[in-house]
Amino acid sequence: MSSDFIVFPATPEHGAAVGEIHAEAWAVAYRPFFAPEFFEQAVAHRRGKWGAVLAETKDTMLLAARPGERPLAYSYFGASPERPGDVEIFGFYNHPEAWGSGVAGTLMAATLDALRARDVGRAHLWTLRDTAQSRRFYAKSGFTESGATRGHDFGDGNPIDQVEYEITL
Repeated sequence: MSSDFIVFPATPEHGAAVGEIHAEAWAVAYRPFFAPEFFEQAVAHRRGKWGAVLAETKDTMLLAARPGERPLAYSYFGASPERPGDVEIFGFYNHPEAWGSGVAGTLMAATLDALRARDVGRAHLWTLRDTAQSRRFYAKSGFTESGATRGHDFGDGNPIDQVEYEITL
């Protein structure tokens, strides 16, 4: 399926498209974890923040799309704040309209290839413990659970359990 999609670096001009992917994925996958009032604000924040984030250009974001169409998925990664020398994938989101299309697999393969090209030896990421779909995807992509867990507060004062996945490149 990889021939169905292209992968390319994001620019600040992609902020609205990235925001749509992030917000729509959150709206479907994360709703059960938050109170409705907070959730609506969190989704709106994710929709609007990416132009400024991409303008900073300190980390890397790759987008995946069908040729000539809008982006459907993004991978956002940079130097791990917890593991010097490693990379952390801070965000990996796929628009719900594209779930099952193969775009996420194409993007993850391109992300891992980009990390290998930079001579990165290891990468890790965090995902919600109770999101089985994402956990299956990361395992299918070659990641394994590290055994580390944490409670992450998304801003509502109620930490949600996350599990860490890692991969040796």
